[in-house]
Amino acid sequence: MKQLIVNADDFGYTRGVNAGIIQGFREGIITSTTLMANGAAFEDAVVRAKENPKLGVGCHLVLVGGKAMAPNAQIATLVDAEGKLPATLGALVAKLSAGGVKPEAIVCELRAQIQKVLSAGIQPTHFDSHKHTHAHPRVAEAVMNVAEEFRIKRIRKPFEDISSLLRPVNGNGWASWKQRATALASLVSAPRFRRLALAHGVVTPEHFWGMAATGRLNVAAILSMMETMPEGTNELMCHPGNYDAELEGSPTRLKRERERELEALMAREVSEALKASQIQRISFRELS
Repeated sequence: MKQLIVNADDFGYTRGVNAGIIQGFREGIITSTTLMANGAAFEDAVVRAKENPKLGVGCHLVLVGGKAMAPNAQIATLVDAEGKLPATLGALVAKLSAGGVKPEAIVCELRAQIQKVLSAGIQPTHFDSHKHTHAHPRVAEAVMNVAEEFRIKRIRKPFEDISSLLRPVNGNGWASWKQRATALASLVSAPRFRRLALAHGVVTPEHFWGMAATGRLNVAAILSMMETMPEGTNELMCHPGNYDAELEGSPTRLKRERERELEALMAREVSEALKASQIQRISFRELS
């Protein structure tokens, strides 16, 4: 049996992103999303989640970008003097590699984000992370620890299968190859991640898609994925949203790309192909 989770990241980022994710759930193939506790539109996302109880909602753990949720004094090695998280993934990795971030600071910040989601009345179905920070062994260990603490048994496996990463780019250009190279480089951490997941009793989808296609996920890419999808559980990560002035002014490289992804996720040929393929759509709630 082939099962597919279609997870929309960045729920809570802006109101336009929130609206797009809900539209993709109602009219497209999205089954799941992950909520950013430090997102500017967090409260709006919570309202929309409660209006759509069949949508699986997890926690999008953030260690890159924006304001931290924990008190500065408790996470001083992670944030700057204003309580802001590292601005880029590279900046975070550099601090981690230099030993400049205490493990307890990561755990403390993740705990504060999860608690905010819970306090808003959302029981997370699973965890994943912004910019795939939990592919890093030190972050992975912290995520596993808080997952055990909050009794969350499902976590994204942030590693694409090497076979999908080595497939032809189909004219998407250098940027796609750059993303594929990044995804390939992250595979060095996959064995340790699997060991940590096993030790903590964590369940992950067997196959992960979407990292290399971020920003260029279109109908052709989704159809190609479905044609080559292996047996077992699969997760497709996506970043849909409505493009507006709020999104244009935000510090993300994914702007109009989010609207194009949304259009692909709602395309008739995608939904028809999914039905014909007999791939079962599930959310992280059904992952076992």
